[in-house]
Amino acid sequence: MSAEQQIISLREELREHNYNYYVLDNPTISDYDFDIKLKALQALELAHPEFYDANSPSLRVGGEVTKNFLTVKHQYRMYSLDNSYSKEDLLDWEKRIKKLVDGEVHYTCELKYDGASISLTYENGSLLRAVTRGDGTQGDDVTANVKTIKSVPLQLKGTFPQKFDIRGEIVLPFEGFIAMNEERLEAGDEPYRNPRNTASGSLKLQDSAEVSRRPLECLLYNITGNDLGFATQFEGLEHARKMGFKVPEAAKLVKSIDAVLEFVDYWNIHRHDLPYETDGVVIKVDNLQQREELGYTAKAPRWAMAYKFKAEQVSTRLNEITYQVGRTGAITPVANLEPVELAGTTVKRASLHNADQIEKLDIRERDAVFVEKGGEIIPKIIAVDFSKRHANSQPTKYITHCPECQTELVRAEGDAKHFCPNYNGCNPQIIGRIQHYISRKAMDIEGLGGETVALLVNEGLILNYADLYTLRKDDVLPLERMAEKSAENLINGIEASKKVPFERVLFALGIRYVGETVAKKLAKHFKSIEAIALSSVDELTTVDEIGDRIAESVVEFFSTEEHVQIIEKMRKHGLQLEISAEKLASQTDKLKGLSIVVSGVFHTVSRAELKKLIEDNGGKVSSSISSKTNYLVAGDNMGPSKRSKAETLEIEIISEHDFLNLLS
Repeated sequence: MSAEQQIISLREELREHNYNYYVLDNPTISDYDFDIKLKALQALELAHPEFYDANSPSLRVGGEVTKNFLTVKHQYRMYSLDNSYSKEDLLDWEKRIKKLVDGEVHYTCELKYDGASISLTYENGSLLRAVTRGDGTQGDDVTANVKTIKSVPLQLKGTFPQKFDIRGEIVLPFEGFIAMNEERLEAGDEPYRNPRNTASGSLKLQDSAEVSRRPLECLLYNITGNDLGFATQFEGLEHARKMGFKVPEAAKLVKSIDAVLEFVDYWNIHRHDLPYETDGVVIKVDNLQQREELGYTAKAPRWAMAYKFKAEQVSTRLNEITYQVGRTGAITPVANLEPVELAGTTVKRASLHNADQIEKLDIRERDAVFVEKGGEIIPKIIAVDFSKRHANSQPTKYITHCPECQTELVRAEGDAKHFCPNYNGCNPQIIGRIQHYISRKAMDIEGLGGETVALLVNEGLILNYADLYTLRKDDVLPLERMAEKSAENLINGIEASKKVPFERVLFALGIRYVGETVAKKLAKHFKSIEAIALSSVDELTTVDEIGDRIAESVVEFFSTEEHVQIIEKMRKHGLQLEISAEKLASQTDKLKGLSIVVSGVFHTVSRAELKKLIEDNGGKVSSSISSKTNYLVAGDNMGPSKRSKAETLEIEIISEHDFLNLLS
């Protein structure tokens, strides 16, 4: 047997042993024999570097050092999940689903493991890259570290799609976590706080050899891509197992919401028997075509819902109430607590939301309070233990002046929050607005972080986001922890942001109520910032999903002289304040005013491309048929109830071919 054949044979054998041990939990060889074979492979690879394979089992031990983790855009966005906390929430979710899709709906129930989300990309059966969730649109490339996790297959088994992404959770089992902490305590080091944070932190370690020593596991739950070869979520899980992925066996296919509730009840009790942290159940519509029909909101899929187990509660002392100022001037009261362990973390602070919440719960300083994590993420005070209240306790008097600039606070009728009106002279507002401007979903300025923004404002170098474009390297070099290279990167990052498209610039301005989705709709409708600035409330509300509150906020923003001046400075610095000519060329008003429903399976273009064509040509994509619907674009396997409803309402039903002809 040639050296190449020996190497190939050993790699295949070691991959199979890895799979048996780490995925099936059924080893067929001793650790000693495995190590002997691994050393034989390493020796052969060292002697024959011409047969190098980036996915060889010998590279599982790590050793690659990553100083900077590259940011990678996800080909398929990693959405968040909507959360539910009661059975009533799940029943309401089912009602919404059944209004939007035809036929019987089945569900796949899966446990929601608490770790670090990961997206693995495979091409021709080999691991191409591993990317963290990040903000859902882009994340960090942590491939070198993930390759050391034994339950992640580097080469797939059986049949597989040519290219696809598979999503999962990197977790640290309790047993491994305890062992790691015992080692740290013996060495005199501080123990890790909890498995979830330790797993997440492991992915960003610079030395992959250190990651390889941690007993991490990767549990997979969703395949994303084209031509996947299966029609349901449950089939996808079974297919993933056959390809060599570790897919939790707890997943269950059920045919009714009652069976979903039974699954939830069972695991609410038995979750404590699991070897991993879990904080709930994820329920997904099983049929992939129905999922296509349901689509997504701006943040989450309509076809999935996370049921969160009841949050852990603890009692502690409220030492002091302080107040924070946000970028919009909104005041948020904060409870500073006696530190307490809650759901695996030490909690020192909790939001009190607003004056009404403080009054409603009668929260006072020095009270004994009950704290829980809302959805096990954000700590909140849920009640006061009045039996432990001091006799001389006094009701909380909400502040009347800004804690930062001492300006008298205002509170509009019907608004829950107090606001500081000192827009231009209150530092936290100025810093907050610029921090929003540079954030990932807005201008995403590389080399510029929130702390540096605060330094720039506090040193008097900038007063608003337009001032960023006047900065020079010599201006920022004197700043704390600013070296020559980092100063250069900051200035280059600011310069590069001039190419960010108009809709993101509009979002970055921080207009109240104008989020990502609203900014896109306004940019698409009005095409330029001048057109938006000159529009009235009535004109703004003609845009899909723009109501009076948003319209009034936009008009107020552009009627302020300072905002006009800032935008004029941005124009002079060359920022994108209108839709590019290239983008305009792909847009028309051919479908303006038309509401169109898309249903079924399409062949010439995908459903996503159809929807984009409708929006690019001025139409509105609707998810359900009503008397306001103008066309139903019908593909193969469209549900009979949609067709029936369209016929009853005398709505024109057209084919994919008819629709494309309509555009041309």
